[in-house]
Formats: sequence, structure tokens, C-alpha cells
Amino acid sequence: MTVPRPRATQAPGDGRAPGDAGDGLLVCAPLWVEARAVRRGLRDPGAAVTRTGYGPARAERAAAEVSQRSFGTLMIMGVGGGLTPDLSPGDLVVGTEVSDGTRIVTLPSAPLLAGELRRAGLRARAGKLATMPHLVTEKERARLAAERTLAVDMESAPLAGAAGGRPAAVIRAVSDNRGVLRPGTVTGGLAALRSLRAAAPVAERWAAACGPRTVLLAGPRSFCAGVERAIEIVERALEQRGAPVYVRKQIVHNTRVVSDLEERGAVFVDELDEVPDGATVVFSAHGVSPAVRQAAAGRGLSVIDATCPLVSKVHAEARRFAREGYTVALIGHEGHEEVEGTLGEAPGSTVLVQTAADVAALRPRDSSRVAYLMQTTLAVDEAADVAAALRERFPAVRAPGSDDICYATTNRQAAVRSVAADADLVLVAGSSNSSNSVRLVETSRRAGTPAYLIDGASDIELSWLSGVSVIGLTAGASAPPAVVSEIIAALSGLGPVSVSERVTTTESVQFGLPREVRR
Repeated sequence: MTVPRPRATQAPGDGRAPGDAGDGLLVCAPLWVEARAVRRGLRDPGAAVTRTGYGPARAERAAAEVSQRSFGTLMIMGVGGGLTPDLSPGDLVVGTEVSDGTRIVTLPSAPLLAGELRRAGLRARAGKLATMPHLVTEKERARLAAERTLAVDMESAPLAGAAGGRPAAVIRAVSDNRGVLRPGTVTGGLAALRSLRAAAPVAERWAAACGPRTVLLAGPRSFCAGVERAIEIVERALEQRGAPVYVRKQIVHNTRVVSDLEERGAVFVDELDEVPDGATVVFSAHGVSPAVRQAAAGRGLSVIDATCPLVSKVHAEARRFAREGYTVALIGHEGHEEVEGTLGEAPGSTVLVQTAADVAALRPRDSSRVAYLMQTTLAVDEAADVAAALRERFPAVRAPGSDDICYATTNRQAAVRSVAADADLVLVAGSSNSSNSVRLVETSRRAGTPAYLIDGASDIELSWLSGVSVIGLTAGASAPPAVVSEIIAALSGLGPVSVSERVTTTESVQFGLPREVRR
């Protein structure tokens, strides 16, 4: 496809000076066809599109002009050359940084933008971009790919630098996956231009989400002592015994943690029949039933138990109450691994109750000998309601000797209530199968503040941020601390971020390691 050389810098139909977007979105596109594709996709008549010209020299001149213009947010959109074989024509690369060899411009909001593009049905990845002064040679292509650069162009670095501290982002649509950038010809250009047009409304949503914000950090947050212990057990097993080390179920309920351990050689399985005879297997922090332990012993597996000591306490209470002839009402959520393990300790005496209706339907052998236990990761309010129903129906009901809901769950719920009181929105870092993380979302919503569960920054929907100036931020007990830092960094790409921490209590609990992995 032959691309006509631009004869002016004003996009068709803009009706304003080049680069003038007032306080709104300014899109810089090098070529006329790229500018036209973007303009056709935009819905806001207030957004401006300016052509900057092909190549680094024209981009430098355009950047000097753009830096003096009035705009609120800057988006660079155009075609680029992919550097990895898994990129196809029409794929979008959102720059986390762009470098021309002398300057590096970081673009922190890239994960947010890439996630929004994917939710719009587009193939998009966030990664490094390189602005080249000439066509890429094979040697340069190999070097850039080795540096994990995803794509190349000839204009983005100087243009992104023209933002002058205002929010900026770069979207490049891949025209080929060989790093080729030929003047006048765009290989795979039609697919790339279609993707640019489809990406334009997302660019507008990104611009609408930009602005200064305050982040209220809930404290405590992130890893608890039981999670830290479980992860360290797998890490030490890998160091001392070598890969593979098998883990029954997820060691903790977090996708980032599981992925990291998989890269180091851990193999996660659903059941023991997937573990070779004689291999090392780690039981997850959520615990297992006696039947699973017996099966492992029968197979001759080398077992390392990473069950959280607070879960082990609940197991011991279940066995004690059952020995004393009590019907044990276990307050918890059906299907959760911790609940399955606890039910397995005394299956003939333990009944799962999730709601007050379940309590009403409970038919114990002896109504004077009823006891209750709790899943450790429940919401405090939720568990209290069911416990109250048990006390009302069975006045002599026995409670656990000490709180079953773990200290970390209780502390994080209190902390999220504190930030939710002053936030427009609460973000909870954690995976969807993490019970304690889900409970934090519910805690915020019960306090009247909208809340969302996210695995990372790319899960944040830009529409959530519209009109939001104060964001509460916390992390479930199984979510790594680094995720919180990454979310703050991504939000900073939308505008200045002021971070304030609200600490409701401090934690000093530590658990020892099992003898199998002690040094």
C-alpha cells in the first residue's frame, strides 16, 4: 500500500491549529493515513489529531511545536514494526517506555491502556518501544529483541518527550513482525490502520481517566505470616531438592505467586495421582483432609506440609469436638479447599453452614451438643451473623477456644474499612479464587464504597476512574507487595499521585518452618 506524503500538519476537519487540543486529548500521528484512521475512530469532537511527518527529523521539529501547545493529554499513534514472531499485523504494542538511544521516556500507564484495549477485543501487549533513526538492520533487530523490545518506529521518543510532564502514551499498530519500516510502503498496513481506528475510542477513555489523584493505602495489606511461610517452603524445597517439586493445589490463591514458582520449577497439580511415585509433594497453605495424607503415605510420596498453623488449629478443634460427641457446624464457603480439608477431619460429625437458613435446617443428633468453627478467611460480619443464628437456635452451642478467623483477615478488613470511609473507590489486589481478597471487596461495598478485585494494574477498567479523585488501595493476604507498587506506578501515568498510608495495626506474627526444609 503506497502512502501519500503529507502536505500539511493539520488533520482533515480539525479546524484548529496543529497540536491545539485545549485541555483535552491531542493525538500525534506521523502519516496522513494514520491520522485519518485515528480521526475516523474518535468520538469526541474536542480531541485533536495532528500529523507530525515521517522520520526522526520531522518528529523532532513537530515535538518542539507540540511542546508549546495547549493540551491535557498526549497520545502518539501510528504504525510500527514488530520484533518478535508472536506479533502479527494489526497487533497493538503499548509502550511502557520508548527510547531513541539518547533518551528514555517512561510511560507508566501502559498496563492500564493495554488492558483496556484487550477488553475492547483488540490484541494488545505492553512493552518497550525503540525509535530508530533509520531502517532496522538484522543485527539491530536481533539486539533489540534480546533487550525485550517489542517494536520499532521512527518518531515516538521525541514526540512523547514533548508531553512536558503531562500524561502521555504510545500505541503502535504492527505492520509486520520483522521490524521493517519502509518509507511510502506499509507491509500489513491495512490491518494496522484498522487497529488504529479501533483503538481510538480507547485512547479517548484513557484521556478521560487522566487527572491528579490521592491513593489511600490500607495497612496492613498483602502477605500474612502463613502465606510467607508457605511460599518459603516451596522455595526452599526447590533449592534443596531441585525441580520439579509438586504442589497439591495452588500453594496460595494468587496467580502471580503461582506463575513465579512455576518458572522456578514447581509443578501444581489438582490431585495426588498426577504426582510420580516417590516424588516430593507440598500440601498447600489451605490444608488437606486425613484421606489425602493417607493417600500420599500409601504412594510413598515425600510430603512437606505447608498448611497454615491457624488452619491446623481449626482442624485440631474439629477433631476434639467430634471426639467429645458434638455436631460441628463449620461456617464457611462450599468448595473452598480449606473447608474441604476441615470437613474431612470428622466427616461424620461436621456439617457446613453458610447462611442463617442453613442453621435453621440443621438437625443435630443432640441439640445440647453443638459446636461451631469458622473458615479462617471469612468476612468478620458475615461469620458473626451465622454464629449469632447458631447461638439463638442452640443456646448451649460451643464456640472455638479462640477466634478462628485469622488475625490477618481481621486486620485487613479493618484497614479497608478505614480507607473506604474517605475514598471514592477501593481497589483490592488479589486473585478471584482468594477468599480473603473477595471478602475485602465485600467489606468495602458494605461500607458504601464501590470496590473491585484486580490481579494487577491491567485489570483496572478506565471507566471506574471517571470522576474519582481518591482511591483506596489494599491487597489480600496472598497478594505480593510488588503488585501494590505496580498499581500505584500505573496510576501515576494518568496524572500526579499523592500516596497516604492508613495503618490501623501492625503485625509481628511469624511461623516456623517444618523440619523438612529447615537449613
